[in-house]
Amino acid sequence: MLELVVSGFLLVLLVQVVRLFLSDGDLSLMWYERFGKTPDQLAGKVVWITGASSGIGEALAVELSRAGVKLVLSARREDELRRVKQTCLGTGKVSDSDVLVLPLDSVAFDTHAGCVEQVLAHFGRIDVLVNNSGRGQRSVFWQTSLAGDRHIFELNVLGQVSLTKAVLPHMMERGEGQIMVTSSLSGIIPTPAGSAYSGSKFAVHGFFGALRAELHSYDINILLACPGPVISNAGKNVLVGEPDKTSTLDPTKDPLHSNDMPTARCARLLAVGMANRLDEIWVARHPYLLYPYLRSYLPVPALERRMSKTFAKRRMKIVMQDKKMQ
Repeated sequence: MLELVVSGFLLVLLVQVVRLFLSDGDLSLMWYERFGKTPDQLAGKVVWITGASSGIGEALAVELSRAGVKLVLSARREDELRRVKQTCLGTGKVSDSDVLVLPLDSVAFDTHAGCVEQVLAHFGRIDVLVNNSGRGQRSVFWQTSLAGDRHIFELNVLGQVSLTKAVLPHMMERGEGQIMVTSSLSGIIPTPAGSAYSGSKFAVHGFFGALRAELHSYDINILLACPGPVISNAGKNVLVGEPDKTSTLDPTKDPLHSNDMPTARCARLLAVGMANRLDEIWVARHPYLLYPYLRSYLPVPALERRMSKTFAKRRMKIVMQDKKMQ
């Protein structure tokens, strides 16, 4: 009998390992993608996406428009938002009045309450807030100024917190809603040459994890979406040392981004997580998807630390080849 139990356990374990290596998302997310609710279930919902002018935000807007979702598109560049709107109108199941272009600066905190009022005036409600705006980093700790650190934290953390504080009273009054935050696998695994970025994502997990616990008596879901590297033009805007400095390295020729996930695929999986009101999802290709599993579940801490050091050394070797960091 014991042998049967052990054999069954090993078989299940083997199946899960095979599933993991064939996946580009965590195993729970993969299950929901196949057997759970589809993004079409979000049809008619009002979804507000920040950072919607490019990258994951743009791809998510297009994905949701195909499901018939009413959209609020926010970022600083109004012309790019209007371009994204036209794409949604051309490929999605939405009309002109279903897509509101609302320019927003995530660090102009005193404007956020007014933006909420504009959305409510247009749609009458906000079903989902997607805190997606943010900026990456490609500079080591000692070559990043305190101004650079502050810039990343204000944009990646306080911007999300401020807008959430402005939207939350409306959701609490209705007794329902969803807040999705685009975090990162760097919010689970400390990332070399990205101390401020990684720190900001760890902070996001703390802020919104605590908020989830505080909202236990409300039907308001908090979803922490953690993508790994994604094919996106956001890589051209990563901070290098100072807020006004960016990397000149072409992301398409960067060895660190040789196996990035297509942005459309990332957006699809985020939409699945949203439709199924999940708490946290991991979205990445291998080997990046393997790292959070090792960090979270590896029973031998010394082995996990050894593998983390190997990853860190490889990343640092590549990053330091960038002339802007030498």
